[in-house]
Amino acid sequence: MDRYDLLVIGAGPGGYVAAIRAAQLGMRVACVERWIGKDGKPALGGTCLNVGCIPSKALLESSEQYHRARHGLGAHGITVGEVSIDPAAMVARKDRIVAQFTGGIKGLFTKNGIAWLQGTARLLGDGQVQVTATDGAVQTVAAQHILIATGSRPTPLSVAPVDGEHIVDSAGALDFTAVPARLGIIGAGVIGLELGSVWSRLGSQVTLLEALPEFLPAADRAIAAIARKEFTAQGLDIRLGAKVTGAQVAAGQVAVDFEDAAGAQQAQFDRLIVAVGRQPVTDDLGLDAAGVSRDERGFIPVDGRFQTSAAGVYAIGDVVRGPMLAHRASEDGIAVAEGIAGQHCHVDYGTIPWIIYTWPEIAWVGRTEQALKAEGVPYVTGVFPFQANGRARAMEAAQGQVKLLAHAETDRVLGVHIIGPHASELIAEAVVAMEFCASAEDIARIVHAHPTLSEVLHEAALAAHRRAIHI
Repeated sequence: MDRYDLLVIGAGPGGYVAAIRAAQLGMRVACVERWIGKDGKPALGGTCLNVGCIPSKALLESSEQYHRARHGLGAHGITVGEVSIDPAAMVARKDRIVAQFTGGIKGLFTKNGIAWLQGTARLLGDGQVQVTATDGAVQTVAAQHILIATGSRPTPLSVAPVDGEHIVDSAGALDFTAVPARLGIIGAGVIGLELGSVWSRLGSQVTLLEALPEFLPAADRAIAAIARKEFTAQGLDIRLGAKVTGAQVAAGQVAVDFEDAAGAQQAQFDRLIVAVGRQPVTDDLGLDAAGVSRDERGFIPVDGRFQTSAAGVYAIGDVVRGPMLAHRASEDGIAVAEGIAGQHCHVDYGTIPWIIYTWPEIAWVGRTEQALKAEGVPYVTGVFPFQANGRARAMEAAQGQVKLLAHAETDRVLGVHIIGPHASELIAEAVVAMEFCASAEDIARIVHAHPTLSEVLHEAALAAHRRAIHI
């Protein structure tokens, strides 16, 4: 029986990063992964790399370039001829990018001496794990430490069962080879908005049906209001308080029944995407046999060192409570590997950035204004629009604003919320500032290069104390 210091179950952004870090720290490491790629071959990277973060961003970039060529270049004095889109070629490009990165992780495993056990893992207890390969071959391995990093899957919706053709989940929506004339999306969260943006730019008439009465409830209310206005102007039909009650496929069309404030409604679509969230993959892992407990939603409770209820068994990423974000899972993986090695083990969940890769992008870190109000925390607000920023105007991308929240007494930055161009990159400065317990005054006194988009954050910090210069 092969024995390891650490056996990782799952090779997504949490699992493969944990495996690499543990190997760097001198451990003998194996990683079990069952993913089969589009080419029918085993693949590393999990959901994020194969059907999540990376492929969706590739399609978002392609659709954005197409939209800019059709509608955005005239303002720059650039005239182009007829612009067309080849969805199959766009998807093929996405697949090439995915293949490059999955191959890259395989190379990193080889470089770090990590054994890739291709198949499905099941805990047997007493540090033993059964691995069943895709061809049915079974082996049992042992490990001093076991890490569960099996990630999450799309949450199914019983009233709209996925058939893989007319009704798809978020993975299926990445492989359309033709632009649907009418696209319905159940769920107006991060995934629904990103996928809706892709296909709307390419010509689909997109309708998002959201059961909640609020738009983007996790975001700051002011940012969410701007976002809804921008997306509506782009042609996205966002219907809040719309509870789907059924979906039927007939004659190549999807009829969706839903109820809203006006009563029972029905809409017809060529394709329907179900994007109502994700759930942890913790079934069929043999958790009971190993003494690993789960809560009512399938999440695995862990302590501050990611230890489960079973000695020597850990869990990270989407299978434990917290934001289901790839970068959070990676940091979990590093922390648990270092903790096993006897080092400091900590992830600050209060400074994890959230990003929605629409256009304009949305990003935030820390507390929202509504949360501060609810908790009675005294705060000051600094807001500055991209409309007053020279770089944004030069880019023809001056939508949105930066909103900074600081404690009214200590001036410590409590939250930063951005909607605008390249918000995903700009938010990093706010994360660093908050990690170092910066004040609004600290950001205000840092010299920001001119002309750059980062000056909007600088001015927002100044605005927190009514000192903004350019407005």
